[in-house]
Amino acid sequence: MRAQKASSSNFLGLPKFPARYGGIVLAILLSLLMTFIVSFISTLRGIGLAPGFVRIWLGAWGISWAVAFPTLLGVLPLVRRATSAIVNDV
Repeated sequence: MRAQKASSSNFLGLPKFPARYGGIVLAILLSLLMTFIVSFISTLRGIGLAPGFVRIWLGAWGISWAVAFPTLLGVLPLVRRATSAIVNDV
């Protein structure tokens, strides 16, 4: 049985990044998604569906992401070590 060659492009048809960028890509995607959701909920809870909600929320999201991304880059190695101390290796 022949092993399939890994695709060199992603679902958008763009070339994939080399594996060494995996940690940065993970931090970008995780911080974007988490700040998107948390800032939405926090803004909705704070002002409700007020006029200008989307503008206010996107402003809060931008600030949140600007803080979350570098923070995530800094704490990710610590979180990986803590996880490996708690979870058995496969």
